[in-house]
Amino acid sequence: MRFTLLKGSGSGPRLGRLETAHGAVETPVFMPVGTQGTVKGLMPDLLETTGARAILCNAYHLALRPGVEVVEALGGLHDFMRWPGAIVTDSGGFQIFSLARHRKVTDEGVRFKSPLDGATIDLSPETALANQVRLGADVRMPLDQPVPYPASRTETAEATDRTTSWARRTREAVRREGLEGVFGIVQGGVHADLREKSVSEITDLDFAGYAVGGLSVGEGPERMDAILRHTVRLLPADRPRYLMGVGYARDILSAVSAGVDMFDCTLPTRNGRNGTAFVRGGTLRLKNAVHASDPTPIDPGCSCPVCAGGFSRGYLRHLFLAGESLALILVSLHNVWFYQDLMAGIRGAIREGRFEAFWASCRE
Repeated sequence: MRFTLLKGSGSGPRLGRLETAHGAVETPVFMPVGTQGTVKGLMPDLLETTGARAILCNAYHLALRPGVEVVEALGGLHDFMRWPGAIVTDSGGFQIFSLARHRKVTDEGVRFKSPLDGATIDLSPETALANQVRLGADVRMPLDQPVPYPASRTETAEATDRTTSWARRTREAVRREGLEGVFGIVQGGVHADLREKSVSEITDLDFAGYAVGGLSVGEGPERMDAILRHTVRLLPADRPRYLMGVGYARDILSAVSAGVDMFDCTLPTRNGRNGTAFVRGGTLRLKNAVHASDPTPIDPGCSCPVCAGGFSRGYLRHLFLAGESLALILVSLHNVWFYQDLMAGIRGAIREGRFEAFWASCRE
């Protein structure tokens, strides 16, 4: 893996190029989420038409089902899911937060009780990394411990220290195995001094890139923006910066202005399955009765196959109310296209030196 900064520096909007074994990815980039080895509702070739060149999968969920050994035997994650582009895998750190009822955290690692069959699963920094290597991911994330807002300062400090300890063990495994493409993750909650400490300790380990974790977990956009800006300016300028799990357009634009390069979120497909479409300036709730006889597409200015193909809001509402799965596919496709179009617009604006004007136009 190699990252080249093409325009920009340590702060402010940047253009970059992340080269992987499965193709180059232009940054800033938004990665659709394929938790279980699929971006829900979209065939890989259809996903490619949106402009997506990288996706995020979850190593924890894939280890549960179908099992790392199954994916490995079937040629690795790229062959398994027939996705030709880059794949980033999350370790399972987020599940420490999201599956709090099913886990016990110690300094050694995490013991999960599988929500599928109740089986005990032990995950350590070493096994989390080994799973991702066996899956064949291009970029791998270490095991970390995010905490939700408003966790106490004591709880946040303990989790941040544990994240650093696990990062050191991950880095030792990286050196021992001669691996590439492993990022470090910065934690610290909403506490500026804990973020500073985490940045110092994680960057000392010399990872290939750096992620900012533990945000968008209840702290609100203003607090998130402030701590993100404080954190990002401390990260090395020559490595990719990844804001994990953040996906609203307003947050992406603000984070890009602070110098973030990579994003992922389930919003496009999750909202698509629920009948909510992203459009310039907000969202459109297609199940609402006002759309029953509406002949217009989701967004008349959108070039995606759904809008350009003439599928009307009235038709899409009908599909949702009738329980037809085509509704989920069409709106998810539009939403992923919207996000890729947003990122292409961001990259073009940075390239041409007009990002601030582009950002302002998106707020209108």
